[in-house]
Amino acid sequence: LLCVTNFGNNVTFFCIQTFIKIYIFETKKNDMATEELLSAIVAGLQELKAKKIVLINLKEVCSECDYFVVCEGNSSTHTSSIALETKNFVLKNAKTKPFAIDGEDNGIWIAMDYGEIIVHVFQHEAREFYDIEHLWGDAKLTEIQDID
Repeated sequence: LLCVTNFGNNVTFFCIQTFIKIYIFETKKNDMATEELLSAIVAGLQELKAKKIVLINLKEVCSECDYFVVCEGNSSTHTSSIALETKNFVLKNAKTKPFAIDGEDNGIWIAMDYGEIIVHVFQHEAREFYDIEHLWGDAKLTEIQDID
């Protein structure tokens, strides 16, 4: 893209075409990494018996992140365990750790920031109150079946 005017039309076209190919390749590679991370997060949540897991696809409605993953636990002890063990599971299986975790002190609502994916672990009452699954009417929701 740097060679826009100095080298003539053929070189300019080649540079733009190369830039587009690189951009598309990097985008696909990032999408694959996001999907792999998403799978690891869901598997970690299921391993700790998180309930009512919902994936909120924000790719078309939000530029800040690609997904919210929302789930709930039975108590503050359960939500704290879900968050801690999911973090460890994802680190082990996807070699990724969250940039930040907030809410561990009380376990009512724990948020884990993985950049393109934000994980929300709620206690039932807080989840109903905040109802973040329905903040974006255009977002696609995918419910993950509970594992008993």
